[in-house]
Amino acid sequence: MKDTDDIPALMAEIGARARAAAAELATADAGAKRAALEAAADAVWQRRAEILAANERDLAAARGKGLTPAMMDRLALDEGRIEGITKGLRAVAAQDDPVGTVIAEWDRPSGLHISRVRTPLGVIGVIYESRPNVTADAGALCLKSGNAVILRGGSESFHSSGAIHACLVEGLRAAGLPEDAIQRVPITDRAAVQAMLTMTDTIDVIVPRGGKSLVGLVQREARVPVFAHLEGIVHIYLDAGADPAKALKVVLNAKTRRTGICGAAECLLIHRDVADTIGQGVIRALIDAGVEVRGDAALQSIPGVVPAGEADWGREYLDSIIAARVVDDIDAAISHVRRYGSGHTDCIVTEDDAAAARFFARLDSAILMRNASTQFADGGEFGMGAEIGIATGKMHARGPVGAEQLTSFKYLVTGDGAVRG
Repeated sequence: MKDTDDIPALMAEIGARARAAAAELATADAGAKRAALEAAADAVWQRRAEILAANERDLAAARGKGLTPAMMDRLALDEGRIEGITKGLRAVAAQDDPVGTVIAEWDRPSGLHISRVRTPLGVIGVIYESRPNVTADAGALCLKSGNAVILRGGSESFHSSGAIHACLVEGLRAAGLPEDAIQRVPITDRAAVQAMLTMTDTIDVIVPRGGKSLVGLVQREARVPVFAHLEGIVHIYLDAGADPAKALKVVLNAKTRRTGICGAAECLLIHRDVADTIGQGVIRALIDAGVEVRGDAALQSIPGVVPAGEADWGREYLDSIIAARVVDDIDAAISHVRRYGSGHTDCIVTEDDAAAARFFARLDSAILMRNASTQFADGGEFGMGAEIGIATGKMHARGPVGAEQLTSFKYLVTGDGAVRG
């Protein structure tokens, strides 16, 4: 771990190097970027023992801090997860290069030909917490989209992220691209985060990836534009027209597959007409699976249900806990989601096309699903290879933020001596 007494100077140096690298990357050959990511994937797999050893150092420290099982799961790597990182790098490598893509083009009566083409944002700062795979995902997506990136991971994953970052740099070196294209803040001091939030001369956008406190801090204090990635207060609504088998399968997977990810279901809403049938079956299955169900008064007669309090609505547990409530109809469900949701991902389970259409039209979450587990709220599952996070804001990047979402556009205008009258 590198210590420094002059963090502002360190961060200014990192920013200047990133800006210089971004200028080169903006016109880098698509084949070189692909080769860098392929080489990085090879390095991750070849150095997996080193990455796992670094991860064990992080896990040992986390155990000493008493992190929750869900947070430990976010931090933990094994050979299967490392293989997933390599697959993500290769998937991003194989994607079409977004830089220079013509989004639209048209001719004007004045003789102008106008085209709108994708261009990199420049330098992206990514501030994240305990998930070391974000190092690879963010580095890969920024490189693919022609952006330099400054990675500031959490102290919990410091050693794991460092080992993965070294593989990314190895890939850049092998492809002849600037090693400063993917930089990692080499210290855990939080002053580095504060510095990044004000680096308006060198960072074009900040992407926070973590819990509510981190995102709130970034949104409050950043002078650099921010892609908002709020917490995942994910709802599943069991409609009167729900299929019992689909309801059971979807809810169990959405809650229990991995409780510590942002796409995990946190609140179950049940139409009153199916509360005693489908609803009871789903809740009993959740309890049998080891999930603590915090239910409203209408559900507390079910053995094992714990009374819910007001604080349970609109809460991201990231644990084997789910809030559950009976609602009178679909509009009551929509009203609940509007009040307590975070705009991340919400799902309806129904065979009724009209109900699904109403749910989709009247809610404006970044991701809306029907009859599908919310654990699919992930860039890899959307075909993006990886994602930097799920953006819940209303700017151009919404939902899973992949390489294409990390570009802006510019207008290219050509004429043949055209003048304006």
